[in-house]
Amino acid sequence: MTLYEFNILDHNERMEVVNQKGVYLDTYSELTERCLLYAIDMFFVEVVYDVDQNKIVNLNSFKTGHLLDKYSSH
Repeated sequence: MTLYEFNILDHNERMEVVNQKGVYLDTYSELTERCLLYAIDMFFVEVVYDVDQNKIVNLNSFKTGHLLDKYSSH
């Protein structure tokens, strides 16, 4: 699967792909938010979970860039 193919899926389909094909890499935690990083083929997916709302609020998909920076300190 390519990044483009992933991005055209709806939210539920993207979560299904993360659950089935994603390889968990790392977690970044803040006070009200947890970000889980997964690798799928040749790109990354960040699942953003809001602790207060008790739900996933965003899925960020990318190949490189500043979204990876917060994981490099581990």
